[in-house]
Amino acid sequence: MLATTTETQARLLPRAKEIDASLPAIPAHSMPNRSPLELLILARQGVAEAVDEPHDGLRYATAHLAALRAAAAVLAIRARPATKQRGQVTSVWRLLTQVAPELREWADFFAATARKRTMAQSGVPHVVSTREADDLARDAEHFISVVTALLGLR
Repeated sequence: MLATTTETQARLLPRAKEIDASLPAIPAHSMPNRSPLELLILARQGVAEAVDEPHDGLRYATAHLAALRAAAAVLAIRARPATKQRGQVTSVWRLLTQVAPELREWADFFAATARKRTMAQSGVPHVVSTREADDLARDAEHFISVVTALLGLR
């Protein structure tokens, strides 16, 4: 289970009605619907499922989705919704670089793997190798650990 400090724990609970205007604004439809803590728990569960998944494509896709949940946890804490930015289709990875520039390399890496994830998730055979799936599961697990530390969790 994730342990938190009191200050961090307050930030990880579902958002209060008051939103910090100093936070970067992202399109409201891009904001996560779950609390950051829920997202991190789901990310950890997802990477555990990925490790146990026998099919390479599904292992790859599940690991990538786990990383997406961790990225969404960062957005939930470091961004505020902007209702005037309608119509913009922006990936979580691009938004992550706006609110957490220190995670740019991770965001670029996972953005580059997104197309393969979509293909693997759609059932396209042999789109990823066993090694690629295993590597992505390890990378996702490492990324979740980085995010956990960044958000002040243990």
